[in-house]
Amino acid sequence: MQRRVPNRLTRNASAGRPSAKCTPVRRTSLAALTGAGILALTVAGCGGTGSSDGSAASDDSGGGESTTLTVFAAASLTDTYEELADLFAQQHDGVDVQLSFAGSSDLVTQIQEGAPADVIATADQRTMETLVGANALAADPQVFVSNTLVIAVPTGNPEGIEALASLQDAELDVVVCAPQVPCGAATEAVEVAGGVTLTPISEEPAVTDVLGKVANGQADAGLVYRTDAAGSPNVDAIEFDESADAVNLYPIAPVRDTPHADLAQEFVDFILSDDARPVFDGAGFAAP
Repeated sequence: MQRRVPNRLTRNASAGRPSAKCTPVRRTSLAALTGAGILALTVAGCGGTGSSDGSAASDDSGGGESTTLTVFAAASLTDTYEELADLFAQQHDGVDVQLSFAGSSDLVTQIQEGAPADVIATADQRTMETLVGANALAADPQVFVSNTLVIAVPTGNPEGIEALASLQDAELDVVVCAPQVPCGAATEAVEVAGGVTLTPISEEPAVTDVLGKVANGQADAGLVYRTDAAGSPNVDAIEFDESADAVNLYPIAPVRDTPHADLAQEFVDFILSDDARPVFDGAGFAAP
């Protein structure tokens, strides 16, 4: 579907987006990165103990060397993967999990450009298929959760939005994901299912950017995943029937030529295991 965007605004507006959070060791953001070299600088700037190329790195605690496992994950997995990375590290002495979050299409581009990653998890199968076609994965992707869209509105729903069709109101400032990322593709699917055409004020590169604009009052509504809305105290979620026509399945796979092939597969197996299931359930993800 060709979506109409007012000429006064850019299709991929970055102004007003929440700044990427950067927590030492555990997390970096890839949303603004353009190459593997910049990724290395970003990781170094965060003060992480693991090297950005996934190789063994010195342990600041003096307990010898630690192994850094670099995991690229869709932005909508941020909270769950941070919790699961800690659990995995607790079960694997000497292993540090370095998490990098961004829109799935950005993650795929980074890997294609040579960014160091051991594991990748995307928010839909279509995006992951790009890496399958490029022979960039060490094993077939496996789906571990599913997710659907909701309408996110500021707490209290001040505009009284009730359904997907409500978002066609020209007086509303609506934000969505860009078409090339999974939440954007899902948005286009629900538009078709509902016979509606949205006119967003911006199309964002990650679902967390859409959520951020709604939460901080820059937009009246946005289409985000159920799990993202559930995790934000500043938005309410409005469910709509058309979301059933755009269920996103999340796959995970180890990256080809990782120097930590066995460990990467162990992380994949952990994400697929019963140990990880309660974390996903608690965040609102559904089973595949």
